[in-house]
Amino acid sequence: MPISEQVEADRTLLAEAQQQGRMAQLIAFVRLSGPGWLQSAITLGGGSLSGALFLGILGGTSLLWLQLVAIAMGVVMLSAISYVTLSTGQRPFRLINKHVNPVLGWGWIVATILANMIWCMPQFSLCYEALEKNLLGAETMASVQEIVSAPAATAEGDAASSATIGRNTKLAVSVVLLMAASLAVILNQSGGKASKLFDGFLKLLIAIVVICFVGVVALLTFNGQLNWSAIAGGFVPDLSTWNSPTGSLSALIAGLPEQAGTFWTERIVNAQRDVMIAAAATAVGINMTFLMPYSLLKRGWDRTFRGLARFDLSTGMAIPYVLVTSCVVIAAGTRFHGTADEGFRSSDPAQIQSSGLFNGARGTLAARLESNLAEVDVKAKKGTPEYDAASQAIAEAAATLPESERILAAALVKRSGFDLAAAIAPLLGDKFARIAFGLGIFGMGFSTIIILMLINGFAFCELADRPHHRGVSALGCIVAGISGASWPFFWQGDTQFYLAIVASTFGMMLLPIAYITFFLMMNSRMIMGDQKPTGIRLAVWNVLMAISVAGAVAAAWTAISAKVNAPDAGMTGKIVLICAIGYIVAVVIGFAQRRGQLSTNG
Repeated sequence: MPISEQVEADRTLLAEAQQQGRMAQLIAFVRLSGPGWLQSAITLGGGSLSGALFLGILGGTSLLWLQLVAIAMGVVMLSAISYVTLSTGQRPFRLINKHVNPVLGWGWIVATILANMIWCMPQFSLCYEALEKNLLGAETMASVQEIVSAPAATAEGDAASSATIGRNTKLAVSVVLLMAASLAVILNQSGGKASKLFDGFLKLLIAIVVICFVGVVALLTFNGQLNWSAIAGGFVPDLSTWNSPTGSLSALIAGLPEQAGTFWTERIVNAQRDVMIAAAATAVGINMTFLMPYSLLKRGWDRTFRGLARFDLSTGMAIPYVLVTSCVVIAAGTRFHGTADEGFRSSDPAQIQSSGLFNGARGTLAARLESNLAEVDVKAKKGTPEYDAASQAIAEAAATLPESERILAAALVKRSGFDLAAAIAPLLGDKFARIAFGLGIFGMGFSTIIILMLINGFAFCELADRPHHRGVSALGCIVAGISGASWPFFWQGDTQFYLAIVASTFGMMLLPIAYITFFLMMNSRMIMGDQKPTGIRLAVWNVLMAISVAGAVAAAWTAISAKVNAPDAGMTGKIVLICAIGYIVAVVIGFAQRRGQLSTNG
């Protein structure tokens, strides 16, 4: 069915449902939902997983409120973007360049493309790890490695390096994932029944993610592992967590001497802030603000569908996000918050050094014990005798610390969803924990790959000024997909670090600017015409949007300041600062030129 006929059929369905009552309208909304599920598929990615995981490790269940507030602010701004788009029926990129500020428009689209290409890499990495560690297992992955090892051996002789073979294995699996994701994208672009099939597949992926993580929490509850009164209290916002440790870590620090307490308070609070910012940033990213309007326009929706769009965001994006991230926070808090393994808690240096937490806590312990390690080269390169000697010295010094300090050091160790699966296994059973977390993590990564490719297709169409052109869209999709599948070459070591800085800093800097842009558009009579909200409706919109804008600005400012002022920032910090100042200056010049044009025309 052509898009125009489908839109008319959907409009008729909504009108009939409205006449039949709220239940019929609810059923119609559920039946026609779609763009909100696209948003859910991208927000439930590796960033959300790691953010929720670290929130649980640092704060237990006391920080559950953060992601609820973050997604509520995101829903407000995406609803505003939807309202502007559906009211005007025009493509936002062109609208912003013409009526607001071209610097904002071009910054928005460039940041979106950068984010798509760079953040696609860790999603492929996440999927590969889920297959290797949880779903397919070591034997199956070893078989894949045998297949790809022959070309490596031919190219490099009998001494083919294990690193090359491992990289080729990752590439082979990534190519298969890319082909599967491309098939899903083709279904979406085909329209008609194929597009409906894509919507169903996406909802199924999200359902799998939700069911897996909710199932873990349900079994923890059944086993008597959860305190639901404390969990309920964790949904109450507590802004003091911005400046002070929370959960059981606060009590641990309170029992320490002043000097030690000051050291751990600073470390824990800084880590807590970083995780809070990261968790809030992954709720709604810069590329999500681009996806929402163009997915609506692609479906042919107009002002008739504004109520449906708000419902779609609330149910298709917000509810799955809150359920999944809350379950991860609860599970991580239950297993990791305020505790450490037996070896790390031991006063025996050998056991401390053999603990799986030691390598992650090594740097923190070295900083805490700096005066005891004056003659030790704690920055020695890994794999050298000096490094091993330093590790032994750090473990011996750490053994003199009280157990509470080693637990605090453990709270700062980076963990993954796979660590959580292994930790939960004794409580839930190894097989269930492995499959549940594996499916959930794979679903998160794979659904995000699909949506990042789709967004890049929309962005390329706008760059070429060819809306919905299949060839241009396919090019944008494949560029993001190939970039993501190349992760074995780039998403590691220093390259990964700098790519992450580029994507997160530029995206975080542009997010509040995107929010401010749509705030201005909502209040512009020139853009909105007679569809501009007035009176109480406008006041409500402005209050809600202002809160969201303020939150985004605060998060962006803190994130950029942290990168600029970090002790090891070096030239990277200066580049971040120069880019931020340069872009703000360009925005001011753009507004000045726009005002001059209006004065001339007036």
